[in-house]
Amino acid sequence: MKKYHFTSESVTEGHPDKVCDAVSDSILDALLTVDPDSRVACETLTTTGLVMVVGEISTKAYVDIPSIVRNTLERIGYTNPDFGLDAKSCAVVTSIHEQSENIALGVNETNQHEQGAGDQGMMFGYACDETPELMPLPISLANKITMRLANVRKKGILNWVRPDGKSQVTVEYIDDEPKSVTNIVVAVHHNPDIPHEKIVHDIKKHVIIPVCEPYLTPETKYHINATGIFAVGGPEADAGVTGRKIIVDTYGGMGRHGGGAFSGKDPSKVDRSASYMARYIAKNIVAAKLARRCEVQLAYSIGVADPVSVYTNTFGTGKVDEAELATAIRKIFPLKPAEIIKHLQLKRPIYSKTAAYGHFGREDAEFSWENTDKIDELKTYFGVK
Repeated sequence: MKKYHFTSESVTEGHPDKVCDAVSDSILDALLTVDPDSRVACETLTTTGLVMVVGEISTKAYVDIPSIVRNTLERIGYTNPDFGLDAKSCAVVTSIHEQSENIALGVNETNQHEQGAGDQGMMFGYACDETPELMPLPISLANKITMRLANVRKKGILNWVRPDGKSQVTVEYIDDEPKSVTNIVVAVHHNPDIPHEKIVHDIKKHVIIPVCEPYLTPETKYHINATGIFAVGGPEADAGVTGRKIIVDTYGGMGRHGGGAFSGKDPSKVDRSASYMARYIAKNIVAAKLARRCEVQLAYSIGVADPVSVYTNTFGTGKVDEAELATAIRKIFPLKPAEIIKHLQLKRPIYSKTAAYGHFGREDAEFSWENTDKIDELKTYFGVK
């Protein structure tokens, strides 16, 4: 019997880094709404009373970036100066210039040149059969806890909750099967006059149990605001930057990550689009029951359309040869940047929804990379019923 524990974490939309992801993706969406061919690399920084937006943007559109910033902060819940960042009164600084012409030469599609990758790099996708959404259980539960934290705040169920917050979930595995949750960590930003005992009681009752009850045991340990107080939070407590929660965004550490962040990048950047395709491939392989776990790596060179390599790993759970699986991927799935963008419809303004609670395993019709419409093709290729 093989026994081990695996832990993943998540953060709320009001976490400083996630605020920055949301701002960057909201700007991207606004640009794509007007000009779907916009080239965007938008980075955001926030600290007490300040949001700074920088980056490279080439577009035919005009958008009011300060207004987008303020609307995003308001949507998240930063509407009170006591939180250290207020949508109405904060300073917004911008420094934007056009995409480098050297990059554009390799990325733009012309009569003589098909669209190449926007950068070099390797991107990973992962799927497993631990949950209905084919995601690892630790990150699935961690994301659902932070999403629930936001819901109880916005719906007024717990009116003392502020926007910032984190979760962490440890799952016990026996023979690679998730069995129970052994530890849950929740840090919740709160009004300063709320007793610690009430915080612990309310978070257990209204957040943890509704999300995790099937996996809780009498031995499960709870660590809720373990320092005793979390009244100073958000950008007032920690500066935030776009792209610093890449493991929260993906598989919670269960699947590998190529290192490139997603938010603020248009789909010509393979950091984003190829990662979405890799998830799409891995999920379809698991959904087709060709493997119980599957990791896919795609790698690209800047300015070149075809991937330089395709790799798969089924961790001993596969029903077909892994080398043949990699061959099938090249034949069945669109892997050139322009093909990925077209197949997954990535020029739509859909990205602000991805900025918190994970880019994968979400039940949203606009998340096309979560579709499992290649099952039949995969089964036919391998002669599997």
